[in-house]
Amino acid sequence: MSTDTSVPHPRVSGVEGQPMDASDAALYATLLKEAPGGLAFFDGDLRCRRANDALAALLGVAVRDLQQRRPAEALPAEVATAFETALRKVLDEDRPISDLDLVVPAVQPPAPARPADPPGDAAALATAVEERILACTWLPARSGDGEALGVVLTALDVTERRRAEEVIRRKEQRYRSLVEASAQVVWVAAPGGGVIDDAPEWRAITGQTPDDYAAGGWLSVVHPEDRPRIEATWRECVAENRVFETNYRVRTKSGTFRHFDVRAVPIWQGGAVIEWVGANTDVTGQREAEEMRGRLTEQLSAAALRTARLQQATSMLAEALTVSQVVQVITEVGRSAIGADYSAVALLDDDKLRLSIVAPSQPGAEGEVRPIVRDDIKVSDPTVMSVAVRESRPFLAEHPDSLRLQLGRDEKGLFTQHTEERAWVGLPLLAAGAPIGALRFSFTRPREITEEERVFLEALAGQCALAVERALLFEREHKTAEELQRSLLPSDLPQLPGMVLAARYNPATRHVQVGGDWYDVFRLPDDRLAVAVGDVMGKGVLAAAGMGRVRNALRALALNDPRPAAVLAGLDRLFSATEDEEQFTTVAYVVIDPETGHGAFSNAGHPPPLLISPDTPARVSALEPGTPLGWPSQRQQTNFSIETSNTVVFYSDGLVENRRRGVDAGLEELVAVAADAPPEVVGDPERLVDFLVDRMLAGYEQVDDVTVLALHVPPKPA
Repeated sequence: MSTDTSVPHPRVSGVEGQPMDASDAALYATLLKEAPGGLAFFDGDLRCRRANDALAALLGVAVRDLQQRRPAEALPAEVATAFETALRKVLDEDRPISDLDLVVPAVQPPAPARPADPPGDAAALATAVEERILACTWLPARSGDGEALGVVLTALDVTERRRAEEVIRRKEQRYRSLVEASAQVVWVAAPGGGVIDDAPEWRAITGQTPDDYAAGGWLSVVHPEDRPRIEATWRECVAENRVFETNYRVRTKSGTFRHFDVRAVPIWQGGAVIEWVGANTDVTGQREAEEMRGRLTEQLSAAALRTARLQQATSMLAEALTVSQVVQVITEVGRSAIGADYSAVALLDDDKLRLSIVAPSQPGAEGEVRPIVRDDIKVSDPTVMSVAVRESRPFLAEHPDSLRLQLGRDEKGLFTQHTEERAWVGLPLLAAGAPIGALRFSFTRPREITEEERVFLEALAGQCALAVERALLFEREHKTAEELQRSLLPSDLPQLPGMVLAARYNPATRHVQVGGDWYDVFRLPDDRLAVAVGDVMGKGVLAAAGMGRVRNALRALALNDPRPAAVLAGLDRLFSATEDEEQFTTVAYVVIDPETGHGAFSNAGHPPPLLISPDTPARVSALEPGTPLGWPSQRQQTNFSIETSNTVVFYSDGLVENRRRGVDAGLEELVAVAADAPPEVVGDPERLVDFLVDRMLAGYEQVDDVTVLALHVPPKPA
């Protein structure tokens, strides 16, 4: 704003219009224009008679809007109310008001100034956009003869200062709360190590009076045996300005001593230490617990070690699925727990007449782990394991003479094979009180088995027996389900001149090789091709059997009426009549003419097929998948076709879904992977299915079976 509007002419004073000399006028004009704070004069009617640019900028208004107006006419309601309240109080009480903070709310800058607007007003308004805090002083103004003329306002912008003070206040509150809430006792010392402030929390522990603490500080209550060491260390740390960290005993107000850990650090300012801040932590309970543990360690160490080893064996055996894996675990745990040099597990045959020794797992073809079976032993033979099985009790031989004495001669076969053996332990493996095999450890030196070790070995044998029994059941079920599934899945796919097919089935784990995923491709009587991919919830024999029922029913229905909608409707009726309500099964089914590539498709809740074409980006079908089998639904079918050079891929949800990836994200990733497939891979279904499975499972734990079936129409020869 120009001085013509914000500063009165020098010939007239700000109050009575009396002439002023040049120096007074210059001082007056300079104060109004250059003062960093806001200045204003209000008359007895609360009207603003004079105001400078600084005040206008702080209030976010123009000077011309303030002059000759009351606060309520020019300012926001809250600010105007504060102004008028302060003005009336000064006029009524005829005394100044100081240190009154006024909060000016944030305002938005007005529209651009018109050419006729004074530039000073526009500049003032353009900056008044944030909330400001003003420190205001209201002074009564009097004439030379003492007559009250009005009120003079001075205002300073203290926004940043108040915010900084608030930050400091909050930090102090947090620090105080932290100290009060923690288990530590905080104290402060002078740069030379003497007492500065009182420490009520510390005195509450020690029972010192304020005078006692001021005179001797925390050192005066340190245990007499610890005090010389602590005092010397404290003086050294203070002299060298390094961290003081130690522990000592402190006399409490009850006369007992408690253990404290202490850490004190120097506080630096401008290259000099201005004070020390220390924190004491009561660790008496910890020290007492350590002493108690020390007294009990020798008594419990052996038992704790045995318990830990048994827990380790239990945990490892819980993950062992096959007998060979159980043997491997027992070999590792037994040798590490009792220092055995050799170990073996033998299982009884069905006639209970022979023991077959099973060695630990060894890698087989394609990473498969298979057991190694060695020579059989008759239960009637004089061997360590035979005796343990016959008598259902542990057999111990601490040296060769003990072995000969108990067996009447050397152990058949095994002793002559390992001539360096000098001590033996045989343990029966009992299930429901009946032996199913034996566990054997041997040593290359004479070895006495203590009673504690014997108890441990018997417990280990019990865990081994449970694991072996579970593994035998698993292997029997696995073999049955594997044979069932092998008989249900197609042994090979049809070879067609105008269409190439390829399929892959990946089980969820290496050992559980059976589940509910399935696929089927077969010729219909009219030479069309029926293609189905399905997923029966679950694993093992039940899932494989359910898969077989669905596959066989689908074939039967397709031979009667191959239309996809009719086949799925028939499966719905079958499910409603025969399957459990909790059974969840999905099927994608298509009938296609291999010569034309045209056909019909219907889906019962199965993931949408993947479509790959050399001319368009890879995508998944956008058709509605429908509901799983057995759920009320009107089955629909749509037209289906595979053009030349195109590929359609059917798959199970295990390809796109796992614990870390949802179905939607998996479908997007499948499309991206297919788009990255090289042309030579897309043109070869065998390579394509391997490419998709490898890329989609890379970096993820496979938790479900994966089935992939690809149909490709190669280009016709020129």
